[in-house]
Amino acid sequence: MSGVRVRFAPSPTGELHIGGARTALFNYLFARASGGTFILRIDDTDLERSRPEFTTALMEALHWLGLEWDEGPFFQAQNLDEYNREAARLLEEKKAYHCYCTPEELAAGREEARKQGKPYRYPGTCRNLSQEEERAFLAEGRSPVIRLITPDEGETAVDDMIRGWVVFDNSTLDDFIIVKSNGLPTYNFASVVDDARMRITHVIRAEEHLSNTPRQIICARALGYELPLYAHVPMILAPDRSKLSKRHGATSVEEFRAKGYLPEALLNYLALLGWSPGEEEILDLAAMIERFSLERVHKTAAIYDVAKLTWLNGHYLWEADPVRLTQLALPFFQAEGLIAENPGEEDLQYLQKVIETVRSRVKTLGELAEASTYFYRDQFEYDSKGVQKHFNKEGTAELLRKAAETLEKLPVFDLESTETAYRDLAASLGVSSGRLIHPTRLALSGRTMGPGLFELMVVLGREQAVKRLLAAAAYIETTLN
Repeated sequence: MSGVRVRFAPSPTGELHIGGARTALFNYLFARASGGTFILRIDDTDLERSRPEFTTALMEALHWLGLEWDEGPFFQAQNLDEYNREAARLLEEKKAYHCYCTPEELAAGREEARKQGKPYRYPGTCRNLSQEEERAFLAEGRSPVIRLITPDEGETAVDDMIRGWVVFDNSTLDDFIIVKSNGLPTYNFASVVDDARMRITHVIRAEEHLSNTPRQIICARALGYELPLYAHVPMILAPDRSKLSKRHGATSVEEFRAKGYLPEALLNYLALLGWSPGEEEILDLAAMIERFSLERVHKTAAIYDVAKLTWLNGHYLWEADPVRLTQLALPFFQAEGLIAENPGEEDLQYLQKVIETVRSRVKTLGELAEASTYFYRDQFEYDSKGVQKHFNKEGTAELLRKAAETLEKLPVFDLESTETAYRDLAASLGVSSGRLIHPTRLALSGRTMGPGLFELMVVLGREQAVKRLLAAAAYIETTLN
């Protein structure tokens, strides 16, 4: 298997869809598991829709995911001479021909097929044109395409490594176009030429490309190429089993990154979409490589479940190295206006403390920043339900003032001393610890839920804690009474 060569060949016409990312991952895992080569090829012959910025974004997304390629990127648009040479060879060998049918003539044929309730199949109108007929069409100003001659009878079988034998009746295939009238190759033709040129041994791609495979096999045989092995991975469907689209939420790697998902969580989730690693589901890239095989890829469609991805992301947030997590979270805190563009070392140290305090209760980096605002701002609104439940009780303002006084007098301000002081204060006042803790949390954060109160208190520091307790007491006395 050391001679394995696989490729990921996206078109730079948009962001990297999770389906494409899953295809890239499966190719990467197969290459690494077999000691083979993972190649990046950019299928950019659609000049109208391809954009350099999409190419850059695709490569950046792969880098972010940690899917580093061994060769490339190669660009199809830079290989036009090779496609022209191979198309010319097929013409010379009478395996292809120029077709001068106009779009209007083809549209009329499709309409007639529709009326008869039949699928349209190009009837081979230009298969056997004479030189005089071709010269006449050229004189009219018609720009021909090049079509490959396909068998009229028999079958073309695909030995798929995931689905087994899939057989296509050649009568359903027509003489398909390999070079368009503008001189650019079609997808099926360019892919076949490039796969041969790059010595691709295994074509691992999405199930929707299975219908292209018989055409590519016929094309490869016409060119005299050795066929690669094919493996078509299952589709990814929405929870309602419809085609996945924007209406189902984020569907691109870039969107998930912007929302604050970690690359290792997204990779782990993508691996589980159509592949069974065994009983263990939480896997890093090394573990995926160790376990991966095409035999364990499912035939049936995978169901997109953001809830599971989010749960995985929460796990990886909790497990992440605090220093790395701080760097990943920094842009989200900056977007919230909590941290300056060029923070100092002290700012980063404080950020790390905040993150370590909050991260067990959030699922994304975006949530992490939102859940941390009160560590940076002492001007906030108190949760209205919390006010009704905790601040409206008689004597709460006095309790908060006594708590502030107690904290001011502590010789050491740490987890143990603050918790002990609060327990002792509650006992001396003859109230439950909760009667003191709940309004304190609301006073310090404006919220009724969050990290451990004493962790919150210590990260804020004595000065801020006392200031906020007194501010809450004043709010109760002047606003609620």
